[in-house]
Amino acid sequence: MTQPVHAPEPAAVLANSVEDFEHNLASIRKRIDVAARKAGRDPASIRLLPVSKTVPEDRLRLAIAAGATFLGENKVQEVARKAEILADIPGLKFSVIGHLQTNKAKYVAKFADEFQALDNLRQAEALQRRLEDEDRQLDVFVQVNTSNEESKFGLAPADVQEFVNQLPQFDRLHVKGLMTLALFSEDKDAVRACFVRLREIRDMLRETAPEGMEIEELSMGMSGDFELAIEEGATVVRVGQGIFGARALPASS
Repeated sequence: MTQPVHAPEPAAVLANSVEDFEHNLASIRKRIDVAARKAGRDPASIRLLPVSKTVPEDRLRLAIAAGATFLGENKVQEVARKAEILADIPGLKFSVIGHLQTNKAKYVAKFADEFQALDNLRQAEALQRRLEDEDRQLDVFVQVNTSNEESKFGLAPADVQEFVNQLPQFDRLHVKGLMTLALFSEDKDAVRACFVRLREIRDMLRETAPEGMEIEELSMGMSGDFELAIEEGATVVRVGQGIFGARALPASS
């Protein structure tokens, strides 16, 4: 029987030591390596972004010691808190991968190194203003709703070109690529179609993006589908529980 695309990822050790994190990171990187080689790609061309939402700072220090030095977070105020508490760690970077309300742009501008959910001009304007105040630059990915689900953020594929054409006015934002959340489905072909659509848009923008803008990166694929995303060209995969272990439920001790 074919395994569903979004079946739970192999159980990861609940990481509570540097050794646990080294084990989990090695396991995910091996899967990335196998998927990349199967697709005829260089594994080094794919960045693993550990998603550390809800993970407390003491465990993050262990993960960082094991080599997780670029962390993905969904909530901007959580990024701000963690960045301040972990400010003693040189080279630590944070990527905001969740939807951004414009009134919280100040946190992204101050603490984040990357923002993967840019999908409207109000966000771009707010980030530009705050980045000017902080005298910082920010790498951004444009989020595209390739599954056409109303519950998801992101631009409709047909609107991406017009949106990208307006981004050069925001000189503090460096557009690196595109991001998507695939359909959550056991239908492998339907999931793959989301990744193919993002790659096709990226390939179009290589020819049509404003002068000086190089859109190359594809952030797509999470715990249940990142191998499929790698087959279709992912350059960033976002993995949480496979690295940190299952998240504790609120009622758990």
